[in-house]
Amino acid sequence: MGDFTKLYDAIVEGDAPATLELTKQALAEGISPEELVAKFMIPAMDEVGKRFEAEDYFVPELLLSGRAMKGALTVLRPLLAASGAKPAGKVIIGTVKGDLHDIGKNLVAAMLEGAGFEVTDLGTDVSPERFVEAVTSKQANIVCLSALLTVTMPAMKTTLEALRNAGVRDKVKVMIGGAPVTDQYAREIGADSYSENASAAVASARSLVAA
Repeated sequence: MGDFTKLYDAIVEGDAPATLELTKQALAEGISPEELVAKFMIPAMDEVGKRFEAEDYFVPELLLSGRAMKGALTVLRPLLAASGAKPAGKVIIGTVKGDLHDIGKNLVAAMLEGAGFEVTDLGTDVSPERFVEAVTSKQANIVCLSALLTVTMPAMKTTLEALRNAGVRDKVKVMIGGAPVTDQYAREIGADSYSENASAAVASARSLVAA
């Protein structure tokens, strides 16, 4: 049987081809998708998050590791679904209406997926109505709103109001983030949490699901 600690290393190093090849090899040797995710992939992304917090890693490294993990998950996701494995939580993520920036949002999405969450990425310039529709159709328990421009921050408040008006606000936790966003603003608009980076977003999502 192969040494699948190399899978952990490949994700930490952001080596997408090696991650995909090792994932397929492990499956061929009979290792379950659940074991691959729990023993190698989630710990690898946690290590990436720790290195980012310690400033040993920066955004490019996070993106590479996130892409490596995402590539492996394209193979594993159907198998996990077929086995009935439950995700850590269901997340809807998007950049709010009027804002076309996506690097930070993509990073958070990759890190959450790496932490075992089922992530639906709505992309950029997402209307409040689309967030509401996705929450309802996916039965999500977390919504992540991103904004990089000060002028688009009010769309976060509008989205929260749309969730309330649709009667689904009490069914989801709302996380917000982005360069101009602050913890104070999160409190002002009634969001459940603010995260200043992707690693913190994962910790916050885990905390909200546990609560």
